[in-house]
Amino acid sequence: MRPRHGHALALLALALAAPVALAQEAPDAARQAPADAAPAGTGDAWIDPRLDDMQRYAARYRDAFVDEIVRYLEAPRELVVEALDGGMPAGDVYYACALARVSGRACRGVVEAWRAEGEGGWPAVLERLDLSPRELHPRVREEIRASYRRWARPDDHLRPRR
Repeated sequence: MRPRHGHALALLALALAAPVALAQEAPDAARQAPADAAPAGTGDAWIDPRLDDMQRYAARYRDAFVDEIVRYLEAPRELVVEALDGGMPAGDVYYACALARVSGRACRGVVEAWRAEGEGGWPAVLERLDLSPRELHPRVREEIRASYRRWARPDDHLRPRR
């Protein structure tokens, strides 16, 4: 009994497609952002879970994540790549550049302030730069919402628990 050509072609297509699919799912480990970085600590119950989720997104779709920050938060590509490669968590990179955009500052200055703060975290950075989370967080939330829309990434599961 001879196999049908349709079945043979389907098996051949699967065999050829599998390595391509696997290659797309496995980003270069040297360029991959750590997905298990410490949770973001802005103190905002809505923003923090999304910044943590961005860590997972950036680990899987680094180029799209970098492009988003460069294009829409107007940060220099070299700065974003250097910050990620230097170990700054992806959510913190996003937050730094979003804060910079909504406050009229340069992203580089906010990134440098975050690095200089060490254990003080984002509350200390905001205080050091004389930025008001009450004034800026609503605008940062809008930036995050816009990014999630462009990524077609649902975030309903990230709502704060009541």
